[in-house]
Amino acid sequence: MKLLLVEDQPAMQTTLERAFQRRGIRVTICGDGARALDRWQASVPDVVVLDLSLPGLDGLQVLSQARAAGLKTPVLILTARGTVGDRILGLDTGADDYLPKPFDLDELEARIRALARRSDAAAPPASAGPRPFNGLSCDDASAAVYFRGVPLDLAPREAALLRALLVKPGHAVSKERLFELVFPGEPDVQFEAIEVVVYRLRKKLADTGTQVVNLRGLGYLLKSAP
Repeated sequence: MKLLLVEDQPAMQTTLERAFQRRGIRVTICGDGARALDRWQASVPDVVVLDLSLPGLDGLQVLSQARAAGLKTPVLILTARGTVGDRILGLDTGADDYLPKPFDLDELEARIRALARRSDAAAPPASAGPRPFNGLSCDDASAAVYFRGVPLDLAPREAALLRALLVKPGHAVSKERLFELVFPGEPDVQFEAIEVVVYRLRKKLADTGTQVVNLRGLGYLLKSAP
């Protein structure tokens, strides 16, 4: 499970990050309300844990803007504001659950997993795999990528990147997600290495009429060349 923790207190960040990681939850931390929405859009998590008292934008403003932008990730509000009015305001803004501080870690984890299960149950079926696009196609058995029936000379990482983009052509895939797919189980590889693979793939697609486009803050997508 991927969790975005939006919390500005360093001690709370450290405590929750360690606790979640021990429980097998991958945590991305953001301590600033103004940057939280960018992090949310760049790599859509399974659940967001959102504090209300944040620098930049407060938690309710972040939540309101996220919902206005079409982000439907389940949100659990975590805050010292414990009045009924605050809880109602948070839920009316688009939160899915509310847990006042101080809280029990086991209860927090249980609520997070419940939100993730509810979201999974409501999600549409996942794509079966890469789709044909602009003359490009994949062989499911060999994982090879073809252009108009001719196999492309791609390195394994280039092929993995192209297959990931072919799952939903025209839609951005975040750098974080692409990194996971292209460098699985390689924690020592620098995050910027994904840009090198993109550069090499672009060169090999130069004559296919398909481009790899970088959408700032969102990731990469495939589109037909003009």
